[in-house]
Amino acid sequence: MDERCGEVAMDDLSTVHPGDETSSIEKLDTGRQLNREEDIPCEETCGVKSDNPAQVKAKQTDRLVVKRAVDKRFVCTECDYRTASKANLVKHTRTHTGEKPYKCEQCDYSAAQKGTLGLHLTKHTGEKPFMCGQCGYRTANRSYLSVHMRSHTGVKPYKCDLCDYSAAQKGHLDDHRARHTGEKPFMCGECGYRTDRKSNLSRHMRKHTGEKPYKCDQCDYSSIDKRRLKKHLDKHTS
Repeated sequence: MDERCGEVAMDDLSTVHPGDETSSIEKLDTGRQLNREEDIPCEETCGVKSDNPAQVKAKQTDRLVVKRAVDKRFVCTECDYRTASKANLVKHTRTHTGEKPYKCEQCDYSAAQKGTLGLHLTKHTGEKPFMCGQCGYRTANRSYLSVHMRSHTGVKPYKCDLCDYSAAQKGHLDDHRARHTGEKPFMCGECGYRTDRKSNLSRHMRKHTGEKPYKCDQCDYSSIDKRRLKKHLDKHTS
């Protein structure tokens, strides 16, 4: 520790607060901003008049407010996945064990996550309560509708800082940036499939849920993605 009163080295903070990934000195208990560039009398900063560095350190530590970063202490023993939530780790572990505790009562389908089962159940009911007021697009999933609605505005506020690419959605920009880095941050909770694009993961998830939102208006064909539907429509026109 730097023995000047009013200054605490970051090494000392990491010793006092083991397990912190990052720590920062925010304020003294007196409300004064900690000044690293000048000596401040001890009695002004921590209220302690002492020539004993250990005593000063103890008092300063008691009066510091430390901002802690998110502590991702739950670690998968099978891969390098880390999370701050034990529940998330339990869900992730199922990608390794293959466990699918959520069962459909109407067929033999099972899922690793409750939300995925919920999407599957709409296959039996045919219910699609979420509809776009612009074009009539309907879906069983509220989040799918939210994503769809953004396609009508044409606004692209999210800019890539590595090239001239821009996107209407932050997720699309994240997908694009992953191409620069080679990262594949989007993972399926059912089978462990990984991809650099959120849209790819959404399309992949339909294999598990059975959802086929793209319908042919000339027959009863339906598809999990728009590209396959367009290919099918060529059969009607050829």
